[in-house]
Amino acid sequence: MKTNIYVNNEKFITGMTLKDGAEPESNNMAIHACENPTNVVENRKKLAASLHCGLETFVCSNQTHSANFHRVTLDDKGRGAERMDTAIADTDALYTYEPNLLLCSFTADCVPVIFYNEVNGLIGVIHSGWQGTVKEITSKLFKHLTQVEHCSPRDIHVQIGAALSQEKFEVDEDVYLKFKDLGYADDFMYYNDQTRKYHIDNQQTVKKQCELAGIPTEQITIDQTCTYMSPDGFSYRQDKHSGRHLSFIMKKCD
Repeated sequence: MKTNIYVNNEKFITGMTLKDGAEPESNNMAIHACENPTNVVENRKKLAASLHCGLETFVCSNQTHSANFHRVTLDDKGRGAERMDTAIADTDALYTYEPNLLLCSFTADCVPVIFYNEVNGLIGVIHSGWQGTVKEITSKLFKHLTQVEHCSPRDIHVQIGAALSQEKFEVDEDVYLKFKDLGYADDFMYYNDQTRKYHIDNQQTVKKQCELAGIPTEQITIDQTCTYMSPDGFSYRQDKHSGRHLSFIMKKCD
């Protein structure tokens, strides 16, 4: 099973599963976008085994391209792990202080954001497609963590996972204007005269949102893999029936 492990130390393990032709449905991890849910559950069980945890530790949400987030508690353990109807509803970001819970986010071309706070042990995942980016889900969550959870953004480390590259992210003027209205994304867009399309770097826009929230630039890492161009990537833009990667983080036992 192909998995990109970003961090694996005494406190945290974070990573992102990859497309893998040797696995059922090429290692698809999403029940909401699969041919057979049994295949997805088997793939998740293999991932759990590789991470030395059980499927019951997974916490999944029903992602709707919203700006909604949820603080995960032990009562949420196992939600969405085997069935969609138990997933946390209408939510695109999860965070928790609890150890031994695997927070999950599902993406094809969208931007996955994985983060942890080294000081207080807070962890989280964010699903930020272009709709989530223009709704500023990342900005809103980090503002909440600063104001309500009293986290210092200077203690937060961010991993931005593989996503659709700027070269392959072509949009019309309506989407371009939504990014322009943010007021800080101009450097991450260009216009192609030949195709009359705009190209947007969603990863860099999300990185800017992290920086504006006070997270030090040197604590933000970007996986440059393009989900469209890489053979390891699921791309909805390339294949409307694509599976999904699973980006994850777990805080290890205190």
